[in-house]
Amino acid sequence: MSYGMPPAEPAAPPVCPRHPDRVSYVRCQRCGRPACPDCQRPAAVGIQCVDCVRELAAQGPRGPYGGNLRRSGQPVVTWAIIGLCVLVYVLEWLLPNDVVFQDFAYATVLTGTEPWRMLTSAFLHSQSFILHIGLNMYTLWIFGRVLEPVLGRWRYLLVYLISALGGSVGFFLLTPVSMTAVIGASGAIFGLFGALFVVVRQRGGSVRQLLVLIALNAVLGFVVPGIAWQAHLGGLVTGGVTTAIIAYAPRGRYRLAVQIGGMVAVVAILVIVTAVRAGGLGLTQPSTVGT
Repeated sequence: MSYGMPPAEPAAPPVCPRHPDRVSYVRCQRCGRPACPDCQRPAAVGIQCVDCVRELAAQGPRGPYGGNLRRSGQPVVTWAIIGLCVLVYVLEWLLPNDVVFQDFAYATVLTGTEPWRMLTSAFLHSQSFILHIGLNMYTLWIFGRVLEPVLGRWRYLLVYLISALGGSVGFFLLTPVSMTAVIGASGAIFGLFGALFVVVRQRGGSVRQLLVLIALNAVLGFVVPGIAWQAHLGGLVTGGVTTAIIAYAPRGRYRLAVQIGGMVAVVAILVIVTAVRAGGLGLTQPSTVGT
């Protein structure tokens, strides 16, 4: 004689949360809750419940990657970055003893003790070569006014900053440890190159001209002395990966969480890789940047 498990009770049928007396096997594509016919609203894919539709309407129209179109029309973030870079450039001239350069430029020997320089250096530019800031800011304006409305302001800002960090990490990984300083927004701008490549490709456009532009700028890093091609490569890869996370995150209620989690993961990888190499090289003693 054998004894089996008692029969499981049948699961209760799903009911609409707004109308508990109505059974519904159709679920909202955004929140996943059941929605009866009176609570269903057609969406681009499937249906959404009336609560999600009202919530989205209150938030304003959304761009292709979740950005708020009401706030992302003008490239405010791009203007702010340009303004900050110009302000820092003016301070480089006004403050004595190269204090801005000495305190905020990045050299690989300082990675273990003053890692914040890997980000602050992206806002400094060469005093002896005015085209350094001129060309960078012009390129930032051209690409920023395209990408900022598409990505949304805060996503665009994070892509820029993470790309700047990625540029410094690329320089750190691909060059010997030294006192040689690296400054400029080029790593972050190459990140925007990578970002635009992903956006155009994901939206079905032609990337041929963009690839030519990226290739020409990459060649300059090997031909013109004093250009850190390692930072360009690091920024390009980081910007492309970060934007891919934003662009290919699944639509729906959890898209924002996936985007934020993915960007946090990129930053974590950059930090871990940097920390491991810095620890292996023993970069623990304080130093100063030299020209």
